[in-house]
Amino acid sequence: MKTTENVCSSRKLDQITACMNRYSLLFHALLSCFLVFVIECISRRDFLSACSFIGEHTTAYLYNSFIIFASLSVVYFLRRRLLARLLISALWVFLGTVNGVILSKRVTPFGYTDLKCLGDLFAMQNTKYFTMGEAATVIVCVGLFLAFCIWLFIKGPKFQGNIHKIFTPLMVAAIFLMVPVTTKAAQSTNVVASYFSNIAMGYENYGFVYGFSSSVVDRGMSKPDNYSEETIKHIQASVPPETTAVEDAPNIIVVLLESFVDPYDVNFLQYSQDPTPNFHRLLNDYSSGYLTVPVVGAGTANTEFEILTGMGMKYFGTGEYPYKTTLKQTDCESIASVLSDLGYGTHVVHNNGGNFYSRANAFSMMGFDSFTSKECMNIHEYTPLGSWPTDNILISETLKAMNATPDQSDFVYTITVQGHGDYPTEKIIENPEINVSGAKDEASNNAWEYYINEIHEVDKFIGNLTAALSQRDEKTIVVFFGDHLPTMGLTDEDMASGDIFKTKYITWNNFDLPKQDKDCTSYELLANITDQLDIHAGTMFSYIQSQGGSASYSDNLEQLQYDLLYGKRYAYNGVDKYPATELAMGVDEVILNGTMKSDNGKLCIYGSNFTPWTKIYVNGEKVSTSFLATSILKINQEDVEDGDILTANIVSGSTIFRSSNELVYDDPDVPDIETETELPTEAE
Repeated sequence: MKTTENVCSSRKLDQITACMNRYSLLFHALLSCFLVFVIECISRRDFLSACSFIGEHTTAYLYNSFIIFASLSVVYFLRRRLLARLLISALWVFLGTVNGVILSKRVTPFGYTDLKCLGDLFAMQNTKYFTMGEAATVIVCVGLFLAFCIWLFIKGPKFQGNIHKIFTPLMVAAIFLMVPVTTKAAQSTNVVASYFSNIAMGYENYGFVYGFSSSVVDRGMSKPDNYSEETIKHIQASVPPETTAVEDAPNIIVVLLESFVDPYDVNFLQYSQDPTPNFHRLLNDYSSGYLTVPVVGAGTANTEFEILTGMGMKYFGTGEYPYKTTLKQTDCESIASVLSDLGYGTHVVHNNGGNFYSRANAFSMMGFDSFTSKECMNIHEYTPLGSWPTDNILISETLKAMNATPDQSDFVYTITVQGHGDYPTEKIIENPEINVSGAKDEASNNAWEYYINEIHEVDKFIGNLTAALSQRDEKTIVVFFGDHLPTMGLTDEDMASGDIFKTKYITWNNFDLPKQDKDCTSYELLANITDQLDIHAGTMFSYIQSQGGSASYSDNLEQLQYDLLYGKRYAYNGVDKYPATELAMGVDEVILNGTMKSDNGKLCIYGSNFTPWTKIYVNGEKVSTSFLATSILKINQEDVEDGDILTANIVSGSTIFRSSNELVYDDPDVPDIETETELPTEAE
């Protein structure tokens, strides 16, 4: 039986709901403006910054509000309009909150393609980048909200009026049709931009709602004007025929230095000694320069994509990650596939997960032969926080990859991880090798000191790798480059280059290649390097080498890039010139040799090239496995019976990267049963 208080509360809610429905368009307009303000406060993590956005970009603010207003119009199809408004509003606030959290960890804001990286995010749980506490908080908050929505669905008010079958769809359609019209008008009057050369600045100037929405609808590449077979053939006619001397071709090692900045490029910092002496020695003695990259603070895969393919991220939509989109289904010409055609062995080495950024798939699509990820390594050393492996192991793994193809020149792409954020604001290293000062406060200085000492260790890796390669009697060139600046809130004014989208590259070689310093974009880097090596091959690389600086350079790059990724591949005469490869994970065979029972009901599995990510499968089913050494694994005796088939698989989540030979288990405690033919006795 309802109490008087409950009846009064129900009536008040009904009255409020009725008023909202009567003046719904006005209410939606006010709610939309309020939601945009809340979202900007959360995204910017600052009330005054949100107010500044409204004051300086008022028209953009109103345009963002109209996008939310349009999304709210779908409630007119429903009777539970209060619940629908709540869900739509909560979705926008949730997206803005995600953006705010992401911007507290990196510089690049939240875009639609990040949703394709959720698996990568959860793979990083319980690190400084994404903690178990944060994951638990998200789950609890979402759970409570859904519980409230269920209650509102059951107990909440319903719209009692008529839903007009003609007028309602026409009105909602008209509102949604106004979105592209207003977008076109806003772009043509420079209220918002159609392309963000700096996605972080784009979100800041034009608002999160527009920035995120554009990342949803503006994905991939738009078909360029005048795209046709004739256009592509005309562009190719301007490129000299491929001419490459493959005899005595040098090994080419390309090393991505995660979040690496030349410490002397940060204007406000001082150091007790040079943090990166090896880097600076190579900077002075070999070809080097500034590298313009497409991302800041995060987005390694997009700099990587430009480096490996000679293609520019500027031709894609907002927040694009080609590894997560087009390369999921489309093979892609890269430096690996081009050099493979010339007889090179092509390898990737990376001390992080093989599925991170969908790299295992992407490297197959780009034509690599092998990929040694952390799952294929026996890693012992980690950074002081324990978040990331150190880079020392990459030296032996890079050499191992080269040794796997002894009769070929090698291209090895080595990806470091030691410089990766997040950087602690408390003091972690008690007696650092490099003392750092100059940051704005103690917390910032602690973060910088941690970061600088980590890239000091990366600098040792640079020296040790070049020293190891110099001992090999093979012509070799190494290219080191920073993929983006660290997540430290750096501005253009903080940098000696005057641009937070500039890192540096350096080189080393052992065959007296002349020093040729040159600033370039990341998609031009390997075209420039191979040009010095007299290697002129590949659609993108050959064009960049021969046509760089021409009047139609950028437009033609866009034409070629579209043709290879989304078009009819006129450049290949319709043939799939560089198909995906059967990528081998790791270069060492995993081998099972035998078994032995041990104490406490355990069974030891003996073999070779095991790693902590190696699991035993019994008759195709994974069982609990303990890694003891590269030659010993241990499982429970109860998980296997006489005659079962054992395999050792290197796995990442549910993905099997590499499998061993099969081994039939022979339980020594089970006697062999032989069927004997009875011989007749003499009496018979």
